[in-house]
Amino acid sequence: MARKFDDREEDEDAAESVERVFEGREVPGWREQVTARALVVSALLGFMFSVIVMKLNLTTGIIPSLNVSAGLLGFFLLTSWTTLLDKAGVPGVRPFTRQENTVVQTCVVACSGIAFSGGFGSYILAMSEKISEQSGEVRDENSIKNPSLGWMIGFLFIISFLGLFSVVPLRKIMIVDYKLSYPSGTATAHLINSFHTPQGAKLAKRQVKTLGKFFAGSFTWGFFQWFYSAGEGCGFKAFPTLGLEAYKQKFFFDFSATYVGVGMICPYLVNISVLVGGVISWGIMWPYIEHKKGDWYPANLKPSSLRGMVGYRVFISIALILGDGLYNFLKVMTRTMSALVAQLRGPTLPISGGADDDLTPVETFDDRRRTEVFLKDQIPNTLAFGAYATIALISIITAPRIFHQLRWYHVACSYVIAPVLAFCNAYGCGLTDWSLATTYGKLAIFMIGAWAGASNGGIIAGLAACGVMIGIVSTASDLTQDFKTGYMTLASPRSMFVSQVIGTAMGCVIAPSVFWLFYKAFGDIGTPGSDYPSPNALVYRNMAILGVQGIGSLPKHCLELCIGFFVSAIVLNLARDISPPSVAQFIPLPMAMAIPFYLGPYFGIDMCIGSLVRFVWDRVDGPRAKAFAPPVASGLICGDGIWTLPQSVLALAGIKPPICMKFLARRTNVKVDAFIRSLPT
Repeated sequence: MARKFDDREEDEDAAESVERVFEGREVPGWREQVTARALVVSALLGFMFSVIVMKLNLTTGIIPSLNVSAGLLGFFLLTSWTTLLDKAGVPGVRPFTRQENTVVQTCVVACSGIAFSGGFGSYILAMSEKISEQSGEVRDENSIKNPSLGWMIGFLFIISFLGLFSVVPLRKIMIVDYKLSYPSGTATAHLINSFHTPQGAKLAKRQVKTLGKFFAGSFTWGFFQWFYSAGEGCGFKAFPTLGLEAYKQKFFFDFSATYVGVGMICPYLVNISVLVGGVISWGIMWPYIEHKKGDWYPANLKPSSLRGMVGYRVFISIALILGDGLYNFLKVMTRTMSALVAQLRGPTLPISGGADDDLTPVETFDDRRRTEVFLKDQIPNTLAFGAYATIALISIITAPRIFHQLRWYHVACSYVIAPVLAFCNAYGCGLTDWSLATTYGKLAIFMIGAWAGASNGGIIAGLAACGVMIGIVSTASDLTQDFKTGYMTLASPRSMFVSQVIGTAMGCVIAPSVFWLFYKAFGDIGTPGSDYPSPNALVYRNMAILGVQGIGSLPKHCLELCIGFFVSAIVLNLARDISPPSVAQFIPLPMAMAIPFYLGPYFGIDMCIGSLVRFVWDRVDGPRAKAFAPPVASGLICGDGIWTLPQSVLALAGIKPPICMKFLARRTNVKVDAFIRSLPT
């Protein structure tokens, strides 16, 4: 009877097992997973995705997950590579494996991740003279450091690898012992596994074909729009689709394929929250405060002065961001600590290397197979500890030479605290899929900025410390996500680590180079109302000012409004957590609401149109929408993003669009026509 029960259990296990499908295939060694062809494809895709992430970073700062696109394109390029070589009769072509696919995915995401965590749209640009002028400060050379390709590459190299070595000793605890879910890593692994089944390969080819069509359409649309954008306020991006009065308050559809695609990927609640934030700020609050000009703030201030309207926009958005960040920080830390205590008290916690490492009854065939492979190729802990100490020492010596306002003891203290925060972030990310890297960075701005003091360049010191903290904490959570993906695709932890290191090194060169191209091609980067306003740069700059100068820099009634919105962010998050799901799904997200407070709601309208397309598609043909909506969205994002490369080249070559398409009110148009007729022919 017991034997029959065991047989039935094994049959059920086999029916649901992923690894049974791949049981007859040999798992290649880690060196055969990190191949030259995989690295070439990774470099190509890493560059492409760095351009896309950089564009998103410099426009709104909203960056959706591009893991699906990276995995899909990596699969397509390498299967095409091997197929072409086979047809050409080249001998000894190795088959393309899911482990190699995982290496490409890891390397690409690590490379493009530097375009975000490198701070090009936040702390690095915040140091510049242009952002300093917008913040209305008295010019102080000690509080300015303009971007330069050399120091950016050097700085990224000394801060971006420490996070990788800080979590290596904890990989077994996170993945095998605690069995943390890492939702994004798990979803990516399921995707890669599905590609390498016969049915999945057919679907993947159709998805790539769909992505290619929308990529071409989006690229062509970007090229077409360029012809009509010869001057300021020209082109489809200045189309007053909801009327001229609404356009003045930034309510319009700007025909952006990128943000329609982002809206198709992001959850409905994120898109609605962005629009709600835009309505509250630009539809209600800012028009009301503008009527108080001369009472709440002087009427003769420069438009960019923080003592005026811009101050309300910036500091209230900061209050929402900090309220949301503080709540989620405490929430994730509480969950992390509670889960750790529960795990440590649990009677069945596996002990690595113990004599009684027998498999527990709950383990499936997949668990046993994956654990066996995951524990096979170890990364020596002595290597991790030694590398961390060596790189930290180099960084402690080098970072103050790049930023003279940053003292060696500021960096040393950051590196003492960073491993703890990296572990907390990686563990919390495994539980909630939520990385708090930017929140830790903002804490560093306040702590190090206040420690250094305004007279000693505390603004630059705080922003540089922010970069140090984000660089460590972000890469730590990224690596543990990749370990989870590798665990589920039988990719060696060693190949995951090596590909992450290679991808990070690529990113440290590619991301600054891409930013430098943008910076040189578009001279108005960071300017409100431009194509690349980079709102986070001014936000981070003013956080640093707040950290060193205190609240005395706020305009009238701004502090009261900031406190109100800070508390509102906490209340909204609490309401979401204590409400039943049927209610919580309608409570907006404060972080998403904060973004349009400074930028305006126009991109939220784009995103909501993308959401509407996805909503209708889900209702009409749910299975097809689930399979093809991500490739469609990715094609829209990638095509428009890659168009910025030829656009940058045209700008650097001095080639300008030939036509200006502008919209005027009827009365204004009559005056313009009369003026033109009065000109001599």
